Amino acid sequence: MARFITVGGVATALAFVIFNALVHGDWVLPAPMQHWPLPAYVIANSLAMVVSYRGSRSWAFRHRRVTGPAGGRVAFVAINLASMAIPLLCLAVSRYLLHREDPLSDNVAANGVGLVLGTAARFIAFRTFVFVKPPAVEPLRQPQVASPQP
Repeated sequence: MARFITVGGVATALAFVIFNALVHGDWVLPAPMQHWPLPAYVIANSLAMVVSYRGSRSWAFRHRRVTGPAGGRVAFVAINLASMAIPLLCLAVSRYLLHREDPLSDNVAANGVGLVLGTAARFIAFRTFVFVKPPAVEPLRQPQVASPQP
């Protein structure tokens, strides 16, 4: 779990920086997607998803076999896209129901509450559908030799 969280932390940091640069700008450039936070979130997290897969496959879950001919990539992307709905919903509630558009509100909703809930859902789904536990190997049994009859 620690490796999963580390990989997720790196991917999350990347998504956080990209999302905030797109929606809230930085010290040099204006915010190109200021009025489109949901698509900006999808873009930022899609880029981070690539980093997350590589880290998960080569480090966090390297001891587990993958499923499917694509090495679990299809399931990985599907799970990430499905679980992205959780922070998107949190961001949409904050923005469009509560009318909060400031950087703190956006980040608490999407990268705070939404991130925690989405990460829990992804962890369970990855262990279940993408990086499955290898089957237990039973020790070989020695054939029983009949003892000679007296």
